Amino acid sequence: MSSFAEQPLPFDFDEATPVSLPAGPRPSYIVDHRARLRARFMAGGAQAMPDYELLELVLFRAIPRRDVKPLAYDLLQKFGDFNRVITAPEPRLREVSGVGDAVIVELKIVEAAAHRMARAKVLNQHAISSWDALVDYCHTTMAHRETEQFRVLYLDRKNVLIADEEQAKGTVDHVPVYPREVAKRALELNASALILVHNHPSGDPTPSQSDISMTQQIEAACVALGLSLHDHLIVGKSRELSFKSEGYL
Repeated sequence: MSSFAEQPLPFDFDEATPVSLPAGPRPSYIVDHRARLRARFMAGGAQAMPDYELLELVLFRAIPRRDVKPLAYDLLQKFGDFNRVITAPEPRLREVSGVGDAVIVELKIVEAAAHRMARAKVLNQHAISSWDALVDYCHTTMAHRETEQFRVLYLDRKNVLIADEEQAKGTVDHVPVYPREVAKRALELNASALILVHNHPSGDPTPSQSDISMTQQIEAACVALGLSLHDHLIVGKSRELSFKSEGYL
């Protein structure tokens, strides 16, 4: 099991821990439990494990000398599922007793890795032919955010994705978007087409009237500059809505 050796991170692991264990070897029940979970994960992968056990595996490195099952349960109780725990904002994570710097670092490493892997599947790829991967990427990066985010995917003349940029962040139900800035950036990147993406933290991807109006303004700016607006995706918790498929574009 040497490949799983836990190296301490440069944080005070017990700063947010109610009770720390004395120095010395870890209790055997902790060692045995961790070994069993790791063995099950290696044998069956994530599909063989419920959310709380997968979260325990992430927490093992952050808290090497304490039973992390109660903390895993507390995090899931607060945020709902594994994805929402991983993507939760740092201030809200710190509201959970037992969460310190080391825990937050481990959670955010997992989140960053998931985003990077999903992005690698779509960047420099033909956006239309890899549409499912593109939608999966948008869902991975945006579905569980607690505030609105507006992103623009810029494509070249062959519809290859050349840039994915966050244009704005907002509140739980609003994000400020400036059509001229979107179009200006497209010209800077020498892009020929755009795909707009934003999320609805409520979970319902149904577009609001302001969503529709903003999209029409960006479409008008694109037409004036000879750019194509391929679609506008609204990402909800469990599904996405396409303006093109729904007849808004």
